[in-house]
Amino acid sequence: MAQAQDVRTNAEFSKFDDYYETIQSRNKLPKALQETLTDALAKIPVSSFPRVPGGKVIEILAYTPVGEAVKVLSENNILAAPVKDPEAGTSSNWRDGYLGIIDYSAIILWVLETAEIAAAALSAGTATAAGVGTGTIGALGALALGVTGPAAIAGLTAAAAGAAVVGGIAVEKGMGKDAPHVADKLGGDFYKVILQEEPFKSTTVKSILKQYRWAPFVPVARNSSMLTVMLLLSKYRLRNVPVIEPGKPDIVNFITQSAVVQGLEGCKGRDWFDCIAERPICDLGLPFMSPHDVISVSSNDLILEAFKQMRDNKIGGLPVVEGPNKRIVGSLSIRDIRHLLLRPELVSNFR
Repeated sequence: MAQAQDVRTNAEFSKFDDYYETIQSRNKLPKALQETLTDALAKIPVSSFPRVPGGKVIEILAYTPVGEAVKVLSENNILAAPVKDPEAGTSSNWRDGYLGIIDYSAIILWVLETAEIAAAALSAGTATAAGVGTGTIGALGALALGVTGPAAIAGLTAAAAGAAVVGGIAVEKGMGKDAPHVADKLGGDFYKVILQEEPFKSTTVKSILKQYRWAPFVPVARNSSMLTVMLLLSKYRLRNVPVIEPGKPDIVNFITQSAVVQGLEGCKGRDWFDCIAERPICDLGLPFMSPHDVISVSSNDLILEAFKQMRDNKIGGLPVVEGPNKRIVGSLSIRDIRHLLLRPELVSNFR
């Protein structure tokens, strides 16, 4: 098992290398300007980045239930948090204390795939559905397929769904729905299921962390440079980079993509920055893909369908388009998706 994990990890890192080399090969900036940029960024220390609000990084323990993790992220208005291993003991090495980073994308991805598994199990037949429904994934799976009968769909619980299937409520196999349609049908109750029903209620952050992690867990030291941070963000397509102090067990800061953008904005007026800012984006090798390769969603698509596109293509945002000419009318990102968990009233028939 460990060997298979190593092979998969090596393959993933190879993909990151290929992606980065492709980006670099398209760069048309003069070599002298690239060297100036590299030198400037190498002189900006990580310690110059602002500390997180409150001065302390919010952490989530590995055995925290997923529902509680959502609350922690929500209450602190953050998209992600490091996951701490409570069994690490008193080791001064951060590698022993942290398992990775959990974010909204991982949680929503797990919810979607659990719903799809539930739907597949229920579609296998009444006997299978009964076995599944009374145990772990009855409510979401039944609703994914479109359960009909005297029970009010919005009021089904996991146990009620299982009992309903055993009692003969019809599961119309021709009405099979995927997870986005489940959310659209349930409205706010979809999120009630996530936070109050099994397996969502008792599943821990640790159990979904590795399977649904989008990128490696790569911290930097306080004496590292902004150049290192930007290389990590670009090469591994990270959304955030934890900051550590060598020889100490805790993460002391958390640098996000937004913080880097703000940091670059503060460089306005410096010769090297203004010189780069005046160049056309094609000199940076952009756009990276042709127009017909751009992944987008229609303005009348389900919100969770948009997230599935992000999941399947491992991207953090999508343009929203309208009409046959695909006119861009907006954009949707992971930052927007989180509101589906924070404000369930937005879900009902929300497109």
